[in-house]
Amino acid sequence: MQDTTNAVIKRTKLFAKQVETLRFSCDCYIYNPLDYAWLMHEAYLQSYVKKPVKTLLVGMNPGPFGMAQTGVPFGEINAVKEFLKLSQPIGKPLAEHPARPILGLETKRSEVSGKRLWSLMQAHYRTAEAFSQEMAIFNYCPLVFMQRTKTAKNMTPDKLAKGERLALQTICDAYLGDIITILEPTFLIGVGVYAYQMLEKVNNGNSERRVASILHPSPGNPQANKGWDEKAGAVFRDLGIWSETEF
Repeated sequence: MQDTTNAVIKRTKLFAKQVETLRFSCDCYIYNPLDYAWLMHEAYLQSYVKKPVKTLLVGMNPGPFGMAQTGVPFGEINAVKEFLKLSQPIGKPLAEHPARPILGLETKRSEVSGKRLWSLMQAHYRTAEAFSQEMAIFNYCPLVFMQRTKTAKNMTPDKLAKGERLALQTICDAYLGDIITILEPTFLIGVGVYAYQMLEKVNNGNSERRVASILHPSPGNPQANKGWDEKAGAVFRDLGIWSETEF
């Protein structure tokens, strides 16, 4: 089990360095929490990424009030502190958007997507340790892109210039493929359409794994704003990941 975790940590360190070599033409501040929040991300991997894992959940990229602040995928502040019980120093990116400073564990704003996802995990598994026996959560892309506007509008990776997007996807595909190889999950679940598409591509028709998706829990997704937890839970039950009696 420890060998698995160490392999994931080693591969993630390389991943963090690889994305740092990329250059982007978008007029954005770009944050890499695998760099300035590495100690927290490593603690997350050390504590909650183990083998065997039945289900791998994959999101698109960090949110400005989630993983960008905490270094944990979908890392809503209260989930990180109270459910995952993680506490590690978090640094700063080299350049910060004035409207999006990194406050780490002092951040007061709750990321809705992360709150919904981790609350569902807590409701089902009760403890983070029990969660880690069956599931692991990652992001496909580790970078946050925030436009240089007053509102710091989030720019998702699929909106990057084609050549830059493909260069980023090449690195992210290789990382995701290696994580799948290390953890050997049976189910690959994309959180949202983009992550689902990337999982389909990386899985490349491997019939030993089932690829599916759940609605992205973002409040920007109208379908997620009523009964998201019930809809996501229904997917897990339909796939046989969760049983009717467990939920």
